[in-house]
Amino acid sequence: MKARGAVSAALAAAGILLAGWQAGAQVAESRSSVAATSAAGSGSSGSSGTGGSSATGSSASGSSGSGTSGAGSSGAAASGSAGAAATAATYDGAVVPTRFGSVQVRITVAAGAITDVTALQLTDDDRKSVQISNRAAPLLRGEVLAAQSAKVKTISGATVTSGAYLTSLQAAIDAANL
Repeated sequence: MKARGAVSAALAAAGILLAGWQAGAQVAESRSSVAATSAAGSGSSGSSGTGGSSATGSSASGSSGSGTSGAGSSGAAASGSAGAAATAATYDGAVVPTRFGSVQVRITVAAGAITDVTALQLTDDDRKSVQISNRAAPLLRGEVLAAQSAKVKTISGATVTSGAYLTSLQAAIDAANL
């Protein structure tokens, strides 16, 4: 019985890792195409740093191709309008320490709406923390994108991770003045 549970947990973890890897590959593809389009469209202002308020350069991390808003993705930038490419901005939330590790999120904002939420750090103190984070992060991301705020329910079984995620998210929302 214990062996069956261990095998099930291992398969579930492998599935989550595979899904995360595939999502990361999509983000990398999007970053390459958006960066190339942005470079061809207009000269950037030179502020590609990792700070929360850059409106160009680092905004490529938010367009993962999920299509929630569509505006500000590579299609708008390809049309040649320099203003459309510069409308998306990223904002990093605070690093929130927990007893299981630190949590930090980044939001992408376009036209006053949250278009993407990326977990920069998730709890990783032990294997169980990693599993909980990998299960909770996509659920929280979906809830936040639907609600357009940090006022969402915590994920059952991931209370600490959820609380830290939403605290960091609120800091990013405050930085974006939303």
